[in-house]
Amino acid sequence: MKIPFNQAHVFENEFNYMRDSCERKVIRGDGPYTQKCHQWLEKKLPVQKALLTPSCTAALELAAILVNVGPGDEVIMPSYTFVSTANAFVLRGAKPVFVDIDPSSLNIDVDLIARAINKKTKGIVPVHYAGTSCDMDVLLKLAQEHNLFVVEDAAQAVDAFYKGRPLGTLGDLGTYSFHETKNVTCGEGGALLVNKQDYVKRAEIIREKGTNRSQFFRGEVDKYTWVDIGSSALPSDTTAAFLYSQFEHIDTIQKKRHELWNFYHGLFEEYEKKGFVKRPVIPAYCAHNAHMYYVLFNDLQSRTSFIDYCKAKDVSPVFHYIPLHSSPAGKKYGATFGELPVTDRISDTLLRMPFFYDLNEDNCSYIADIVRDYFKTK
Repeated sequence: MKIPFNQAHVFENEFNYMRDSCERKVIRGDGPYTQKCHQWLEKKLPVQKALLTPSCTAALELAAILVNVGPGDEVIMPSYTFVSTANAFVLRGAKPVFVDIDPSSLNIDVDLIARAINKKTKGIVPVHYAGTSCDMDVLLKLAQEHNLFVVEDAAQAVDAFYKGRPLGTLGDLGTYSFHETKNVTCGEGGALLVNKQDYVKRAEIIREKGTNRSQFFRGEVDKYTWVDIGSSALPSDTTAAFLYSQFEHIDTIQKKRHELWNFYHGLFEEYEKKGFVKRPVIPAYCAHNAHMYYVLFNDLQSRTSFIDYCKAKDVSPVFHYIPLHSSPAGKKYGATFGELPVTDRISDTLLRMPFFYDLNEDNCSYIADIVRDYFKTK
């Protein structure tokens, strides 16, 4: 039995909707299925506007333009994140300032944010790791006190909540990912969530190459033209057709993912009690979305040993981020606020288990046997 780390699941309507998109001969961006996806997001979420993008990376880059960062500006964010979180702001000439993460939630340590703020600070980018969040009330209060923007990198947080509020909708702007590894997917894809009315008009413009094309199609102007900076940030409508079917099945997907998360949480309970690993901690204010299941080993050697053992049995757990502050580009374009010991330790010890919709009972039984056999030798 060979079990990969991730595998996409396709329901029947993905094929039907993509075929329909092709038969309509409307496969450009912002076609009928893109509009369906926008409407679905705007009905589900308390946002002013939702806009599909080719990736979460593209959504972050649009957000960086919208908040007007530039040379001399600093943006506070965690180092334990994907490169796109920082890249979006570096491309505008701003400097990411990396702070450490909380050892429980693995999100940005809100107690460190206040100390990292200076006269150059323009904003904060919290990353909702594994579909959980930091204490957003504290973070948002800091942002308000210092007149800072908040862009939520909610790439992993579709259908996750903070005190009953959907992640991605609490800051000025939010971003989602629909990459193949995410809960709902279209292979590659993302969304920009606009939570302030002041940003809506410009968000449409910069997404449409800096033109007022969307206003033209709504009949608000008699012709469209170049009015601002922007980029081509529209996915094709066939991509949106695939995604719309995934949206329709989100309750089914989430039910299965929570079952898998609970399976792993039960499986590793014994080994946490014995001191071999630590399991995820879900803060009381969060409702997570079962995006992934990770455990923390005691050191790099133990994690490597476990990965090697599993791979020899054709099961593929993986580690996650190399911290941005220690990367070549991070050192060149960013700055580090103090030491980041938690980030460094988590990078060396965190392990993600195989996690996808099609993991069945036989797969789970096989994984459980391997985990138990491994820890018998410890």
